Amino acid sequence: MTDKQPNNPLHGITLEHLLTQLVDHYGWEYLGQRININCFKSDPSIKSSLKFLRKTLWAREKVEQLYIATLAQQEPDPWQKARDML
Repeated sequence: MTDKQPNNPLHGITLEHLLTQLVDHYGWEYLGQRININCFKSDPSIKSSLKFLRKTLWAREKVEQLYIATLAQQEPDPWQKARDML
């Protein structure tokens, strides 16, 4: 069995890495506007957001979708750079 998943752009990327990249790129205020969840609006932190996102599938999916869309806009081959950063 192979470890590669070419059709899964999130393979090998942790939720913490994904969230940190989004916060660095957009900031908490934009994330709170884009994805309406309190952990992004009220005293936001990586730790509290990770706790919420790990328990709340719909919110995690929205964050993952934003991450994928952001990478797709930034560079021609976003998945390779994301894998290289690990």
